[in-house]
This record gives sequence, structure tokens and C-alpha cells, in this order.
Amino acid sequence: MEFAQINAVRIAYHTAGNGAVPLVFVHGSWASHTNWETVIPRFAESFRVVSYDRRGHSDSERPPGQGSIAEDAEDLAALISYLDIVPAWVVANSFGSCIALRLAVANPHLLRGVVVHEPPLMGLLSEVDDPDTRTVLERARSSTMNVAARIESGDHAGAAEYFVENVALGPGSWTQLPQVIRDVFVTNAPTFLDEIRDPDALNADLDGLRTFARPVLLTEGSESPKMFGLIVSQLADVLPNVTTMLYLGAGHVPHLTHPDDYVATVTTFIQQHESRA
Repeated sequence: MEFAQINAVRIAYHTAGNGAVPLVFVHGSWASHTNWETVIPRFAESFRVVSYDRRGHSDSERPPGQGSIAEDAEDLAALISYLDIVPAWVVANSFGSCIALRLAVANPHLLRGVVVHEPPLMGLLSEVDDPDTRTVLERARSSTMNVAARIESGDHAGAAEYFVENVALGPGSWTQLPQVIRDVFVTNAPTFLDEIRDPDALNADLDGLRTFARPVLLTEGSESPKMFGLIVSQLADVLPNVTTMLYLGAGHVPHLTHPDDYVATVTTFIQQHESRA
């Protein structure tokens, strides 16, 4: 790992590959750059690849006080500039996708395009006048508050397991994750509180996204909780240059469960757009 002082925070990052086109991978809640290790070597065959630990996660510094998604987006922008890879593709999963979309609105000049999988932007569902959607949203919020209570009580392992089983991946998923990933989740549990205590974290600037003209690959898994599909549909309606794709048989982390499909899909999408540039 290498380190950079980004916005007064020590950020750990890793680079691989010598391709002309840069890709920056942004992990989701609880995770770290190791979440991408299954697919990074294959992307590095064609691209210059950067993965990093977001502030408050694993090898990056965890500053005191309440964090925010705005800080995460500023860190991503600063890292892209620090590494002199402007413009870059950003490839993100889960909460990392929320960060990527925020960067797309705030600093579109830094980006060639974005690839996002299932951003948990629950705020987009708040105004939907549909009983089924309200039920999905209420269940997701209740489960998230349960996770927060477990973290606050010091039960980080229980919180991580509950999150995976009841919010992100579904029943039985915790024991299927590699032990190294479970350990990372437990270590990074406290930072999840920052995310759910940040009132802006799970919202999106839809008007801003309507102006983002660069290509977006917006994906979901066929086996994911219903909430993610509802959010993806909302985003697809406003993004002007969007391609949507469903990973059949996959859920919230296709780069872990279906790495062949994931690498092929993302690589093809990016190379097609690069060939037109």
C-alpha cells in the first residue's frame, strides 16, 4: 500500500497495471480496497487501476468526529487529482456508488464516466407514493437502525452479520463471505455510524445528475433485495447517458460472487466508450 495526505487525512491506496485508461475503484460500507482483490488483477491487464481505503476504513486514517459523504466525495476528487489521472473512470459498489454519483455532479470534469452497482440511495424512495415501496423503505430503515444500535452497544460482529443478512445480501450470506472480508467488516463497523448519521448520505441530487452527460453503467443483481431495483429505476429515469444491466444470479456484490461476468461487463462497457472518444 502507498499513502497520500488527502484533505488532511492519510489515505491508503494501491495501484496496478500500466494501461492508458485509469480506473478508480470505490468500495462500499464496512469494506476496504481488499473487497476488489478478486477482480483487480484482471482489470490491470487492460487499464491503470487504483483502489483505496476510504477515510475511516482499514489502513486509512479515521479522523475523530462525524464524517460525511461530502468528505468522501472530496477525498475521491482529490485522490484522482493527486495521482494525475484526470479524467478517470470510477467503478463503485454500494455506498461507494453514492459517492461516485455525488462526484459526478460536483466535479464532472474529473470523470470519463462511472460504473455503479446498487447505490443504497433510500432517500429517493421517500417521496414515492406507492404502498409497496413505502413498505420496502420502512423495512430497510428499521433494519439499518437495528444495525446502528448493535454498533453503539459494542457488538460490532453482530452488527456486521445483521447488516449482511438483513440489509445487503440476504439470509445465509454472512457465513458464505470469506473470513478476511468478515474481519474487515467488523473492523470498520464504527464508520458505518457516520454514514447513517449523515442526513445527506442516502440522498442524490437528481437535477444535478440530469446534467451529467458522460456515460454511466448502472447495474443491479437479480437476487438483490427489492429496494435496490427501485432505486436503480429512479436513477435510470434521470441520467441522460445511462446503460442499465442486470447480473443474473448475482446480488449486491457481483465482483465477489460473479467475477467473470463483472469483469467482462465493465471492461466491454468502458472499452466501447473509449473507442468512440
